Amino acid sequence: MSLFSKVFLLTQIGLQALVAFLNPNTEGLYTYAPQILPFIGVIPFLFFKKGRSSFIRGLYIFSIVSFAFLALDYTINGHIGIIQLAITFVPLFLLWLVYFVKWNYRHLKSKDSLGALGLASVSWVLYALAFPPLPLGVGALIFLVPWFIVLQKKKPSVALFATFWSGVIYNAINYYWIYNVMKVGPAGFILLGLFLLIAYFSAYNVLAAFVFIQAQKVKIKGHSILVWLFPFFYAGLEMTRTKGDFSFPWSHLGYALGNHLSLIQALSWIGIFGYTALIITSNILVTKAFTEKKYRYFIFTPVVIILCLWIQGTIVLSAKTAQPFYEDPSEKSPMIAMVQPSIPQTKKWSKAYFDSITTKTWSIVDEFPTLHEVDLLVLAETAIPDILKRHPDQIRHIRKVASENGLNLIVGALDYDKIKREGKAPLFKLYNSAFLFYPDSHNKKNERYIKQHLVPFSERIPFDDVFPILNYVDFGEGDFTPGTETPVYKPFDWTPYICYEAIFGDQIRRAIRNGSRIMVNITNDGWFGKSTAPGQHLNLIRYRAIENGYPVARNANSGISVFIDQYGHLDQQTGLFEEKIIARKMPLRTRDTLYTHIGDVVEIGLLVFFAIYLLYILIPLILDKLRYRKNKKSER
Repeated sequence: MSLFSKVFLLTQIGLQALVAFLNPNTEGLYTYAPQILPFIGVIPFLFFKKGRSSFIRGLYIFSIVSFAFLALDYTINGHIGIIQLAITFVPLFLLWLVYFVKWNYRHLKSKDSLGALGLASVSWVLYALAFPPLPLGVGALIFLVPWFIVLQKKKPSVALFATFWSGVIYNAINYYWIYNVMKVGPAGFILLGLFLLIAYFSAYNVLAAFVFIQAQKVKIKGHSILVWLFPFFYAGLEMTRTKGDFSFPWSHLGYALGNHLSLIQALSWIGIFGYTALIITSNILVTKAFTEKKYRYFIFTPVVIILCLWIQGTIVLSAKTAQPFYEDPSEKSPMIAMVQPSIPQTKKWSKAYFDSITTKTWSIVDEFPTLHEVDLLVLAETAIPDILKRHPDQIRHIRKVASENGLNLIVGALDYDKIKREGKAPLFKLYNSAFLFYPDSHNKKNERYIKQHLVPFSERIPFDDVFPILNYVDFGEGDFTPGTETPVYKPFDWTPYICYEAIFGDQIRRAIRNGSRIMVNITNDGWFGKSTAPGQHLNLIRYRAIENGYPVARNANSGISVFIDQYGHLDQQTGLFEEKIIARKMPLRTRDTLYTHIGDVVEIGLLVFFAIYLLYILIPLILDKLRYRKNKKSER
């Protein structure tokens, strides 16, 4: 390290220690201005090669030490200095940004890199157009061939450059609608947040590309076994997106075939991740057919896969019990009605519109002529756009509708619990909830269901339960607490799901093991506007229905509301922003699928396989790097 780097490091460590001992008596995120001075001093060095090269080691050491003091302050005192937080991470971020810009500039000047980017972009743009409601689904079996050619034929740095930016394009097409959800601040800030989110999703593409490139180099007894196992690694990579506080399992590759009912019946055997593995396998084999003569007959792989899926699906759907909404004569099918009031998102949370919103919803209910024949009336997520207990008049009206018509009624609304703490201010837990009212609810307490899977950065900050300091951060998100219970309600054994938690297969299987025979999904997709997102969301729910033989009554505030049977047939599908009430008798679950029984084992197995595969790739690389550094030192 240079002399300046050593002086900077000692100064920073001394300043951090001083702040730690000063122990600012401030809750949450405090500020201590002197900490920013060294931070300002370091910035110029990051933009000049000579200064950066002599300074970089000291910068990394400082960030590690600063993080240690940050953790100590949080552990002992329960608070964090916001400037300390900035100087711990921002200089490193700026350093990596400099390298990132230089890396991109170098590749943008290269015709080879631009050609690779063009090929990879063809793949990922076409694939983005394959997801329902868009029409190119079957093409998913060959769309990634240009990308795999890039991974096989180009230098690793070129391939990773092409993968990242084609991934950005792909994810921008998939998730452009998130902009509508994020409208809580200046447009520039929102666009920056959206780009960072898309870059985060694109990092999965880059990791897959990096692993595939390395897998080609690993030979086991002269064979590229890891390449042939890569489809299962990719399925495991997708599986990682279903776990943890950052979980967002939205655009798995296997969802591309959703427009073709006969082609997705194998979901009951292999699940969504099996379809992802099939698609990756098909694309790799076709790539081999183009690049290696001995594999030329693999060119027919997509045809074989489609033919096998179609034959299996046709056989399944030809059964008597697989006819659309088949009713078992021995079962009593419940009549379910769902209200789609189409409340504009711009008005939904305005107190000034509360009365008009609820009046509109109840007027649609009142105009339904056969309400007395209904067993379950379903109102959408946050149909009462407030904390329900604040509105006793709404509770009385709900009970009146339920009792006068002899029906069960479920309605989405907010709720909270006040938790008393000795010697401290009470703790309030806010919930995104659904309330079930019975026909005799005057004499019977209504049930409350609490949403379990909260949308990260929309309904809560990830890990805010582990790091309470994050509760001081405000991006305009909600501050909800997740539920923990998966109920099964009588009399016909059904389970409620709120919004996107219905796409989590483990939660579906848990409900079925508890005896659930029908899913009631309430959602508010009005956030998405007139985009592809409502169609994508519906496709995901349809996959869960087929995967588990699990009928669905899906009610969305602004569409798409629909009934789905246990084989994936749709009925009475509404349009976007249509005011409507739909009703029908819903057959209960009678289909026991293989994936319902093995899904948990398969998905845990994929995670384990992902970790082992990744370690098998990374450990030799790390050891080679260490040996290289050791040799360089010995040469000196």
